[in-house]
Amino acid sequence: MPAMMRKVYLAKLIHDGEWEKIAIDLNKRPVEGVNGSGLTVNDSCDSSNSCSSKDNPCHPSDPCSSKKKEVLRVLAKYGISDNRVVLWGTGTPLREFLWSEDMADASVHVLLNVDFSDIIGIEKYSSVHYGVAADGVVDRNHSTGRGGYIPSLGEIRNCHINVGTGKELTIRELSELVVKAVDFEGTVEFDASKPDGTMRKLIDVSKLHRLGWTHKVEIEDGVAKLYNWYKDSLN
Repeated sequence: MPAMMRKVYLAKLIHDGEWEKIAIDLNKRPVEGVNGSGLTVNDSCDSSNSCSSKDNPCHPSDPCSSKKKEVLRVLAKYGISDNRVVLWGTGTPLREFLWSEDMADASVHVLLNVDFSDIIGIEKYSSVHYGVAADGVVDRNHSTGRGGYIPSLGEIRNCHINVGTGKELTIRELSELVVKAVDFEGTVEFDASKPDGTMRKLIDVSKLHRLGWTHKVEIEDGVAKLYNWYKDSLN
């Protein structure tokens, strides 16, 4: 999501002619070694250095300097141009997102409120059987060995706890939320010739819900909070 948000943000800045803000962004996070050094609002170039609006989409009211052309050229490689963003794939893959502070909150909840017995359903468990020396021979298939095998349960598995929202949305729907947060009035296009990647990444959070925790930040609020953080990071 942060990469998508940055693309939309930079496409908006190009259209608005906000070259000082573009310079700040690139100085913070250069793209292929291209930063904002030497990029100013008043840069200009002669007619021999004019830009093609398709390949190097300059703001129509501002001639392109060689530095601006370099910036526009490298951003265009990543689908960023004047009021236009191109994203890879069809936009149909589904993704789940979790706000970072929710992740931290869930971790603390589990540490403070959940015992191992809540996960495996028994009161006592030890990978070293009671009464067996801790430095004994490891034997996962023997009830008197060391290694965590309990005949009545079998080997203890699936003790992990998924942390997430249990909710998903398409990449296209995500892009619409980003557009809204950035107040972008241009176009977002999807290049179906590029791969979609994994079509779905949704985890089962029912165990975590049973243990008393659910997320607090919904995706709409998370996108807005992320954009505010992104802008603050440039100051």
